[in-house]
Amino acid sequence: MDATDRHFDRLYELMPAIYRMRDADQGYPLKALLAVIEEQVNVVEDNIGQLYENWFIETAEEWAVPYIGDLIGYRPVHDAGEPGDIQTAQGRARNRILTPRSDVANTIRYRRRKGTVALLELLAEGVAGWPARVVEFYRLLGWMQNINHPHLERARTVDMRQGDALDLLDGPFDPAAHTVDVRRINSRRRPGRYNIPSIGVFVWRLRPYRVTATPAYCLEEVGPYCYTFSALGNDAPLYIKPEPEAEPTDIAEERNLPAPIRRRPFERRLAEFYGLDKSLAIWAGDWADHDARQPLPVQAIVAADLSDWQYQPELNVIAVDPVRGRIAFPPDQLPKKVRVTYHYAFSADLGGGEYDRPMVQPQSYRLYRVGENEPFKRINDALARWQSDLATWPAAEPQNAVIEIADSGVYVDPIYIRLGAHQSLQMRAANQTRPVIRLLNWQTDLPDSLMVTMSGGSRFSLDGLMITGRSVHIKAEPPAKNEPRDLEICLAEVNIRHCTLVPGWGLQNNCEPRRPAEPSLELFNVRARVTIEHSIVGSIQVNENQVTADPIPLEITDSILDAARPNDEAVGAPGRLVAHVVLTIKRCTVFGRVAVHAIELAEDTIFNDCLNVARRQLGCMRFCHVPRDCRTPRRYNCQPNLAEQAAESELLRVHPKPPQAEIDAAQARARERVRPQFNSIRYGAAEYCQLAETCAEEIVRGAADESEMGVFHDLFLPQRAANLRARLEEHLPAGMQAGIIYAT
Repeated sequence: MDATDRHFDRLYELMPAIYRMRDADQGYPLKALLAVIEEQVNVVEDNIGQLYENWFIETAEEWAVPYIGDLIGYRPVHDAGEPGDIQTAQGRARNRILTPRSDVANTIRYRRRKGTVALLELLAEGVAGWPARVVEFYRLLGWMQNINHPHLERARTVDMRQGDALDLLDGPFDPAAHTVDVRRINSRRRPGRYNIPSIGVFVWRLRPYRVTATPAYCLEEVGPYCYTFSALGNDAPLYIKPEPEAEPTDIAEERNLPAPIRRRPFERRLAEFYGLDKSLAIWAGDWADHDARQPLPVQAIVAADLSDWQYQPELNVIAVDPVRGRIAFPPDQLPKKVRVTYHYAFSADLGGGEYDRPMVQPQSYRLYRVGENEPFKRINDALARWQSDLATWPAAEPQNAVIEIADSGVYVDPIYIRLGAHQSLQMRAANQTRPVIRLLNWQTDLPDSLMVTMSGGSRFSLDGLMITGRSVHIKAEPPAKNEPRDLEICLAEVNIRHCTLVPGWGLQNNCEPRRPAEPSLELFNVRARVTIEHSIVGSIQVNENQVTADPIPLEITDSILDAARPNDEAVGAPGRLVAHVVLTIKRCTVFGRVAVHAIELAEDTIFNDCLNVARRQLGCMRFCHVPRDCRTPRRYNCQPNLAEQAAESELLRVHPKPPQAEIDAAQARARERVRPQFNSIRYGAAEYCQLAETCAEEIVRGAADESEMGVFHDLFLPQRAANLRARLEEHLPAGMQAGIIYAT
């Protein structure tokens, strides 16, 4: 027990001093006995304290939330699914969505405000966690007004001179009048919108993520005055940093929602978007006698359409295109060290990003901090200090080091790391930062990858980083002649957490990969256990001169594996049929072919292209999508197998003995129907890997716990939507119908 614990030695301190003096003479046996008893006393005391906390929804444990809800008449939504196992982390995460704590806490407040429109927005936020705007569509119907009682605030027909209104057509802020649509807004087949009882709940599923004071990317191939906000050089639409609504009864406006910034509002209300604590800000050194430590003044910013870089601003003026995420300086007034703060959108906390993530580190280590205001300015400076410290490292102390990058800058060091036996190195971003390691053409006769040489029992970790320009190249240190055999066969460890190894090494301005054939992670003769979690990774190539040893374990969870081109290898081995690895993959989305020695377990994963294994008798696949004609281990509840079986059964029910050609045609239609559909398959797009609304129900709710297959499984989007639909039905005004419309 830690000496700083408030319970430390309480019982022993209650003993009379004479007994403590005699106990000290005998080596403290009484103190040791009371410490054991006190440990159990603390357990009982903490349990009693938590039982009291469980009476309150704010402090109750997760398992107690449904019981508190039952006391106030809170009814769970069975369409969302049954509760999960509270003994597992996955089950507890599912239960947090099925019975949201905020929904239970506000149940009585919601019932008191039943029937009000503003309440529906609060329901979307409290039940599903989605920002929302509610639109009463009867207010947008075109109708003949009574000349004695005109309603000038009602919608009117389209004015072709109003460009802003044209931008908003059919969206959540549409001001134009529409003809009546008699279809129901909550229809599961062909929903309509513009009817008297229809209420639309527009929800924003994409989350805004901030990037703070990061270097902008200069597009030298276009001109030295052209920049992008994205450090990768691609067009990245800028998003609004939402402001809270002034009153709970207010209806959300654009500034209250994580919506893309449009050009016209950006031009009219520039001060709302631009500034140090606003949606975006720009710094530039040696420009117009401006203090480089402060953001450029708002008076110097103008909104512009920079689609073809056709606009060149005047002196002392900077053009910003928020739709494409571009900046243009005057050609005769070039800046130095352009830095930007902005917001982009994505579905979840995945890859490198400025979000709160759990930190994993060795129990004992030496920390080397890198950053503009830190002891080391470059990564190589920290690596050199660590190597020099190893000479004086105590033999009994584990040789563990952590290099932490403390800002969201771009680092262009050539990195070469050599790890000795049982040495450990973690390169990580500080919490809520997103540093970028950009690997350049430093050598003409050597590769320029991030090179790591590992020995037996060594450990290497990447955490919270974005790596672009080249791959991460990990190889084995050749064993010395006098090296023990047990050290030679000892597995090393490679861990990649919350990182982005940019697929295709980089991006064009339209998010097309620059080098789609190149891998992001290369393993050369390394005997290592490789673990990848909550990351975006390009192709993985496993190179081995001989395959006499056992295959190395590769585990990928909650990640995107993107080969950058259809039918390219996502996991493979150059010159060999399969990579010499045993793969475990859970809750992932894979673009590209996978060819491995064996699969131990594949679960809740979407394989868009073929998967082939050398040993089919090992492992299994469950609740996955994998193309039909692939060599896989045994499958359980996988698609499209289930859809094919259902199509054949339906055909046999109608025709007892149909011809084989008719069965094949029905199965082909079923395969095509359940093929996963995405809003975008290009890294860099906000909707990257997000399942489309037209995606089949078998994929959207095809996981083992009825969530969606793929990387965004843990968002539990089907459960959120089912909960929200049920609560909307409970709290709607009488005679009205509500439908959920996904704005993003």
